Amino acid sequence: MEVKPGYKQTEIGIVPETWEVVELGKLFSFKNGLNKAKQFFGYGTPIVNYMDVYTKRGLRKKDIAGRVSLSSQEIDNYRVMIGDVLFTRTSETSEEVGISSVVLDELEDTVFSGFVLRARPITTKLQPLFAQYCFSPTHVRKQVISKSTYTTRALTNGKSLSSVVIAIPSTNNEQSNIANSISDIDILITSLEKLIKKKKLIKQGVMQELLTGKRRLPGFSGEWETKRLGDVSVVIMGQSPDSKYYNTDSKGIPLIQGNADIQNGKSVSRIWTKSITKECQKGAILITVRAPVGSVGISSSRACLGRGVCAVQPYSVNERYLYWQLKFSEDKWNESQQGSTFTSVNSNQIKDFCILCPTSFDEQAAIADVIEDIEIEIDLHIKQLNKQILLKQAMMQELLTGRIRLV
Repeated sequence: MEVKPGYKQTEIGIVPETWEVVELGKLFSFKNGLNKAKQFFGYGTPIVNYMDVYTKRGLRKKDIAGRVSLSSQEIDNYRVMIGDVLFTRTSETSEEVGISSVVLDELEDTVFSGFVLRARPITTKLQPLFAQYCFSPTHVRKQVISKSTYTTRALTNGKSLSSVVIAIPSTNNEQSNIANSISDIDILITSLEKLIKKKKLIKQGVMQELLTGKRRLPGFSGEWETKRLGDVSVVIMGQSPDSKYYNTDSKGIPLIQGNADIQNGKSVSRIWTKSITKECQKGAILITVRAPVGSVGISSSRACLGRGVCAVQPYSVNERYLYWQLKFSEDKWNESQQGSTFTSVNSNQIKDFCILCPTSFDEQAAIADVIEDIEIEIDLHIKQLNKQILLKQAMMQELLTGRIRLV
């Protein structure tokens, strides 16, 4: 790759000439966290735990909820200070070790847990706000993961992290500009996440009121009835074809086997089959009938039904209303589960499952309309959120390698 004027080739790629490429061991001293017996937790001194580090790139005082009972000597030994960078030390997968978070507030008598590594700055080259982001680019994460070990769990340590190399702008001003630009998009992402959470709570409240008849939509006053699922729909239980017909080459039609094939309320195509036993059409309502029971989705295409699912075809109730009633009732299926090895329900139990519905088809449709309007709004916000997350990732890759300068 051509090295443009003002840039230089380094072991982590091309970076600006004025940037320093440095090992973390030249920036930090590392220390393992505190280990205590279970009975000491829940009261006492604030402690930074694994999930605090894993979920936040910057830690504030309000973020620290954990407590542990310690001696004054233990507090001194495992104290965290503003500017400390904390890394996740161990996890189920290599991709989750070495995730970092920087301490941005003065934390009085606060310590860090044994699942966390503390990196204490030994120079002033790295600004805390910039440290929120400089360990996240792909070239840094690849180093962290490749240097971790794995036996029963993935593990990193101070020695491994000390040899990880990052690029640092030479001026505090450029570090601050980069951090502020990424922080701006972080604020937008956080606001969208809060909005989505709020809208989902609103949707849940609306479903609780409208699908139980506690609140009626204007213009409707008819009766409500409790109906067996078997009295308002045809239930098609799945039957898995011989596995010799399975493939991942899109040959035949998609096979829906269970909960793993239903994501975000829609079926996904993981496995295809060239032999069809039981089938459903695109848009069919799906219910899982084993491990777990009662998860509801919509078939994204014509598909073969495996033994872990059934399809429900309504004939005397509005299809959209039935879908939302079944979604609302997902937790109720726990009362119908049976079996020792796998929780499961049979066709009679599916047919005997009861739903509440207004006798008016118009009211059923109107209720579905209200819920779907909220769902459409949530989906729009989720798309906006995903777009901003991708934008942030692209920005970080450009800004933290110096391809785009903010000087």
